[in-house]
Amino acid sequence: MRIYETMFIVKPDITEEERENIANGVVEFLKEKLGAQVDNVDRWGIRKTAYPLKKYNEADYTVVYFRGEGLELTSLESYFKVRPEFLRWQTFRRIDLEKKERKQSKKVEVSENPEKVEE
Repeated sequence: MRIYETMFIVKPDITEEERENIANGVVEFLKEKLGAQVDNVDRWGIRKTAYPLKKYNEADYTVVYFRGEGLELTSLESYFKVRPEFLRWQTFRRIDLEKKERKQSKKVEVSENPEKVEE
C-alpha cells in the first residue's frame, strides 16, 4: 500500500472553526471520494510564511498522511484548485515511510518465526 503526504495552506483571515471544517473536509474527501485510509492529521495552525502568498504573510498549515492503492490524486488536486480558501498545497508519495514499514514487518516476521537450525 502506498503512503502519501499532503500539506495545504489556508488563508488566515477566516475563523478557526472554518479552518478546522476545511481540514475535516479534506479528510472526508480523501476517505469518501478516494477511498484512502487517513493515518494522521497534523494541524500546525497559523504560522508565518517564508514569502507573501497572495498578499498574506501568515497562513494556516495542515499536514495529512494517508495511504491507498491506485488513488486518483488528480481529483484531490482539482478539489484544492476550486476552493478559494487554499493558498498552496502539495501532495507526494512517501517512499521512505513505505520502506521503513516493509523493513519493520520483515523484522516482525523473522522474530515470530525463528528457524531453528539443527546440526
